[in-house]
Amino acid sequence: MSPPVAPPGWSRWLVPPAALAVHLSIGQAYAWSVFKPPLESALDLSGTQSALPFQLGIVMLGLSAAFGGTLVERRGPRWAMTVALICFSSGFLLSALGAATEQYWLIVFGYGFVGGIGLGIGYISPVSTLIKWFPDRPGMATGIAIMGFGGGALIASPWSAQMLESFGTDNVGIAYAFLVHGLTYAVFMSLGVLLVRVPPTARPTADAPAVTTGPQVSARSAVRTPQFWLLWLVLCMNVTAGIGILEKAAPMITDFFADTSAPVSATAAAGFVALLSAANMAGRIGWSTTSDLIGRKNIYRVYLGVGALMYALIWSLGDSSKPLFVLAALVILSFYGGGFATVPAYLKDLFGTYQVGAIHGRLLTAWSTAGVLGPLIVNWVADRQEEAGKHGPSLYGVSLVVMIGLLVVGFVANELVRPVHPRHHEPAAGTPAGTRKEAADDRRQQSESA
Repeated sequence: MSPPVAPPGWSRWLVPPAALAVHLSIGQAYAWSVFKPPLESALDLSGTQSALPFQLGIVMLGLSAAFGGTLVERRGPRWAMTVALICFSSGFLLSALGAATEQYWLIVFGYGFVGGIGLGIGYISPVSTLIKWFPDRPGMATGIAIMGFGGGALIASPWSAQMLESFGTDNVGIAYAFLVHGLTYAVFMSLGVLLVRVPPTARPTADAPAVTTGPQVSARSAVRTPQFWLLWLVLCMNVTAGIGILEKAAPMITDFFADTSAPVSATAAAGFVALLSAANMAGRIGWSTTSDLIGRKNIYRVYLGVGALMYALIWSLGDSSKPLFVLAALVILSFYGGGFATVPAYLKDLFGTYQVGAIHGRLLTAWSTAGVLGPLIVNWVADRQEEAGKHGPSLYGVSLVVMIGLLVVGFVANELVRPVHPRHHEPAAGTPAGTRKEAADDRRQQSESA
């Protein structure tokens, strides 16, 4: 499948909706918890077992993004979105078969393994293309797309719950719900496949800089630079700090204010979780767009430095102020989303647009690591504190201090980021090596177009 080149007069503002169609769909992953109670009841599963499809899906997201990034860069966004569509929708269809026949392993394999590949390929599919269309505003462009991943659950969660209520929560009802999800997401993601285009030239608009401006570094060279691993550390620390709160938000706010005169009800805790999701989504577009104005390094100083202060505020206040607790948590989650959305533009600044999608895919292994690390820290420490007889804010004091420490580590790593040494750059056009490379690229593109 050849990369779809935009015809003359094609508006670049049609590309973000294409990316949103894919990211809003695969963002359903964050709403997996809706299926957990019905699955546990219908198939007699434990909580740990019912989490397996989601956990495997996140692991496959990181692995497929890391190992498939170069292929995505070579084949283009339409090919990548098509693969994501097939895998993500097939994952639901296999899960429907698994639920109908009460074969839980088929749900784990379908949603987790096959669907997880769709998550990873779909997540990175529009990033490189968006940066090439918007070299003047890369933060805003990737923020729009990655905001969709954060917002997908806001749509999927009530939709899935309503579907289960209509079809029933036995295995047949769950199978129908999975079936409708697979077919609906296939149609919706097709809009992205049909709409996406790559720019016809290196300068998509007259007033924007050429996408080939600045250093151009291959994915293979990028992973050999300290800049890549410093950014990996920055992303991992920022995500670990955010996901630690996100994963345990409801019980955390309930525990914090359990001994006060106004404890938090289950309904209010659910509302708190919804607010965090909204902050996560808003941070992706808001902070990422801000990075176009103040620079990527400065915005990460805010994420990590102010984030550490917000954790310190929660730790020092304890259960004395519910509004400040909520406000600090919302700020932290907005930084969590902003960190995801800004990192593609940070990579573009350091490594150029040459293989930025592939480099982004490799960097997402930091997400997989943080997805295990953050919840593990918060849950393990809280369990140990509870066994020690502690309650209220004391359950989370150690975790909060650990999170502050992690953010400080990320802050220092961000400060150490410097421009990539020219020895890692691809040969510039005009040099003999550059000429050879261009000719090779031309031959490859002609071959793919044939």
